[in-house]
Amino acid sequence: MTTTLLRGRLLSFRRAPLSLADSESYFYETDGGLLIEDGIIAAAGTYADIKAKAPEGVNEVDHRPHLILPGLIDMHLHFPQMQVIASYAANLLEWLNTYTFPEECRFVESDHAERIATHFYDELIRHGTTTAAAYCSVHKTSADAYFAEAVRRNMRMVGGKVMMDRNAPQGLLDTPQMGYDETRQVIADWHGKGRNHVAITPRFAITSTPKQMEATAALAREFPDLHIQTHLSENHDEIKFTCELYPEATDYTDIYARYGLLGPKSLFGHAIHLSDREADAMSESGAIAVHCPTSNLFLGSGLFPLKALARRDKPVRIGVATDIGGGSSYSMLRTMDEAYKIQQLLGERLNPLDSYYYMTLGNAEALSLADRIGTLESGTDADLVVLNAAATPAMALKMDVVKTLSEELFLLQTMGDDRAVAETYVAGVAMKAKLSEPAA
Repeated sequence: MTTTLLRGRLLSFRRAPLSLADSESYFYETDGGLLIEDGIIAAAGTYADIKAKAPEGVNEVDHRPHLILPGLIDMHLHFPQMQVIASYAANLLEWLNTYTFPEECRFVESDHAERIATHFYDELIRHGTTTAAAYCSVHKTSADAYFAEAVRRNMRMVGGKVMMDRNAPQGLLDTPQMGYDETRQVIADWHGKGRNHVAITPRFAITSTPKQMEATAALAREFPDLHIQTHLSENHDEIKFTCELYPEATDYTDIYARYGLLGPKSLFGHAIHLSDREADAMSESGAIAVHCPTSNLFLGSGLFPLKALARRDKPVRIGVATDIGGGSSYSMLRTMDEAYKIQQLLGERLNPLDSYYYMTLGNAEALSLADRIGTLESGTDADLVVLNAAATPAMALKMDVVKTLSEELFLLQTMGDDRAVAETYVAGVAMKAKLSEPAA
């Protein structure tokens, strides 16, 4: 048995915070101990108590004065878009047609897919992200590369082969039957292998014909426990075009509802411009609206009403995400910094406790994986991030006047990036330090 004892300040949420003063919503230990046995958290508490429980000669790692949190979770990003990030375009549809679709055509080549997969997982680890829900390309080779790399690094990942049979270049089109068959094969090959979760992934209604949506519905019926991920109401032109393609539907959300794709494991990227009827439908089904702030700002798509959706009489479940490569940073810290600014523009407040809840337990709950990730509870996976609020000279200077935990969290969110991630643990194994090691 491999046993490790981590020492540092521990922070883990119990539930969504009601306010900045809601100290009951989280567990915080100023001199904490975290005992890890074979990749699982065995115990968490004061260092003195956990040290007394640890076996003699336990491997001990002292991370003081840093914060140890559950690993950060990214609910929506695109594995094939690493070389699309920072591409200049006027809006979503121009960006897709000019940059994204041509780049994704390259993922038919397994060598290219495997090369990008290596870089993709390096960046997640570098930025403290231990679980993500990602879109692959339409090619099965991309899904194979994505999931194989997840197995190699023992990461708990969600992902899926994109299904799309219209309104894209020929090299990115499958057919309803091919999309169905290849998705079934990806499920057979990868779901449950290592820590992998396969998601049924129609890109969005614009790129799927009714026949393909029927094939997606068939998959959802056959595999009711799988995640479903797609896009919804990101951009006004997208909404207009989508509704023209499905004139029988009441609205954009109704398209997915007609094919049985609304449910508690359905992840809808963006969902910025929902009508009250659509928000009610999302709430009643338990579907998740995934907020992608850096992408929404970069592409000029709109301001996501996070607080307004959360406090409705019928609240909408919410996750947060980077949306690489429409998003402009791999960092969930940078993501929540932009989410904070969007709420400011909407006249709302997003406090630091909200942000860290969303990045950890909130996203774990949205993925229906809170029994495995998102907390420091005993029996859960030892996926962790260690954060250093004095990682840069400017941050260290600000830390001179920081007096409370919430002030420190806000500093990390506002000024932090991958440099603030002192270490990333995957199933109890320190992974970030290995990124700098020379290849064997």
